[in-house]
Amino acid sequence: MDLAKFLRDVPDFPKPGILFKDITPMLASPAAMRAAIDQLAALDLGAIDKIAAVESRGFLFGVPLAMKLGKGFVPVRKPGKLPWKTNRVEYVLEYGTDAVEIHQDAVLPGERVLLVDDLLATGGTMGAACQLVEACGGKVAACAFIVELCFLPGRQKLGAHRVESLIQVR
Repeated sequence: MDLAKFLRDVPDFPKPGILFKDITPMLASPAAMRAAIDQLAALDLGAIDKIAAVESRGFLFGVPLAMKLGKGFVPVRKPGKLPWKTNRVEYVLEYGTDAVEIHQDAVLPGERVLLVDDLLATGGTMGAACQLVEACGGKVAACAFIVELCFLPGRQKLGAHRVESLIQVR
């Protein structure tokens, strides 16, 4: 299935000059969602212990992927949303900073973790999520995305981490 057919371009969102890639048509299609999860599950990544995903759209793909693969799910959330002891990483945005957190015991030392999000743009959020997994002692098996904006430096920002994307926008 050509998943790119389930993306909608929204000009000037969230601000003028941005062409937003909207995944809601994919979310509305059970067949497209099934295909996306099946394609993520088919990636040849070796043994995976857990799936981690970035709040909030990453959860939409991370949870069903974890269920399909029979793996535990680890939420990577904005500050103050997790109830237990957390590790936190701040990262730079175009205009300011943001941060993400993970439970300190979410990933055990040596576990291989697949990180999932809907879209790779600049790579700041996923780079921070990789740091969180590694701070717990885990190993990032790969970073997987539904959509990759290839004209932005996200892949380069993730350095040596393996990057997989189902749709590449050039």
